[in-house]
Amino acid sequence: MNFRILSKFLGALLLLVSIAMAACGLFAKLDVTEGNEAAASALFLSAVIVATLGGVMMLCGIGKIERVPRREGIVVVGLGWLLCGLVGSLPYLLGEPKLDLADAFFESVSGFTTSGSTVMGSDPLAGGDIESWPRGILMWRAVTQWLGGMGILVLFVALLSYLGLGSKSLFCNESSFQTGEASTARIRDTAMLLWKIYVCISIVCAIGLKLMGLTTYNAIAHTFTVVSTAGFSPHNDSIGYYMDWGNGWLIELWLGLFMVLCSINFVLWAVILRKRWKRLRDEEEGKLFVMICIVAVLALTFGLAGSHHDGFFTSLRHCFFTLASLASTTGYATVDYAKWPVFAIVLIAVVMCIGGCSGSTAGGMKVSRFIVFLKTARLEIVKAFRPNQVFRMHVNGNAMGDAERAQTVGFVALYAFIIIASCFLVALFESVNGIDFITVFGSVIATFTNTGPGFGEVGPSGNFAHLLPVTKVFLALLMILGRLELYAVLVLFMPSLWRRY
Repeated sequence: MNFRILSKFLGALLLLVSIAMAACGLFAKLDVTEGNEAAASALFLSAVIVATLGGVMMLCGIGKIERVPRREGIVVVGLGWLLCGLVGSLPYLLGEPKLDLADAFFESVSGFTTSGSTVMGSDPLAGGDIESWPRGILMWRAVTQWLGGMGILVLFVALLSYLGLGSKSLFCNESSFQTGEASTARIRDTAMLLWKIYVCISIVCAIGLKLMGLTTYNAIAHTFTVVSTAGFSPHNDSIGYYMDWGNGWLIELWLGLFMVLCSINFVLWAVILRKRWKRLRDEEEGKLFVMICIVAVLALTFGLAGSHHDGFFTSLRHCFFTLASLASTTGYATVDYAKWPVFAIVLIAVVMCIGGCSGSTAGGMKVSRFIVFLKTARLEIVKAFRPNQVFRMHVNGNAMGDAERAQTVGFVALYAFIIIASCFLVALFESVNGIDFITVFGSVIATFTNTGPGFGEVGPSGNFAHLLPVTKVFLALLMILGRLELYAVLVLFMPSLWRRY
């Protein structure tokens, strides 16, 4: 392991985080509202600490680096997200009202991983209700999600041209961006194009919200957390705060549209800009994701209307927004879906686990893997009575060999195993509190799929503040594991990774 490379790039990553902190500090300084003076001081102090640490690490790694080997690249990704979570907790620790260490780490990691799970709420032990926090701290909370949406390490690749060949390792390990798509052009140029698309979508979303009557602060804060499919809101009632507005339905429709758009592979938007229509025709993943959303919305709407919860159109409104929010793993809420019938809870859990498309800001297992898993299952069933037939599998127009199919099935199996093992550990940690199974399962699914709210006591009307510190830290690590799609984190526990060469 070349520790000089790790030190240099992790230090540069910290410098990027410190710039974001300083920008939020400047906002808090200029925004003269209650508590923002102290928030500005906390943010500026945090920025100085992080910048100093980053500068020292870069000095330790001084020297020309021609390329980043794959091993160092994957370690930069795994440690980079953990480090961002740690330093991102400083404003919560230094600002007022303060969070304790476990809560601050949980909130910070939830931001960067775009999970949206929170310990900030009506519980006084969690620092009071969300709206009592200074707007500077809440803006930092939203900015962490916006950076984490496209992936702060993709921004890292886009800005630092000297990564050379190693940029491919960072780019592809940071998230589920497809290697085949990314290799059609230089990785740095592709990363920069994706960030330009991300910024343009953010601008359009913010302008729309502003025209609908939201203040500039609320429009920006919600834009940062909707295009990143993250879900932090500066209101206690989340998007339910706007339900009683005359155009509340239009705000929900606008946000729902952007949640769905940002859950589709961003490389696909680049394909459209480059007018590669054949690739667009071959797209399976995006089409299936939209179909899943439509079918789920209709099933829930007829189910709720049939069980006399609400009228048809009211049910349609609630189901559309809830499904768009949870299928995209955003986690916004307008109603407490935990009070819906059991069939609705099961359906919601399924779409949360599937998540959005690969290469999007959404979390979950990803629709592309779901497609490969279903096609592999069908193939094996057909092989049972046609063992000698030669089969060819294509996904999004790309041929899938036996190795790719085995890798996907292995990922799905490991994904399920981690959920089961995590449920056991959370139940063990919280055994002294008498936690129920629904809350255990909900907390694991919500954090591992990066959705935010779960079920039971951690549902849309609750939060994670009442859990033990050890549980919060474990769930925070689970967020990173889900955000990086397992392998970039799990390899850090392999002793052979750290051997010198």
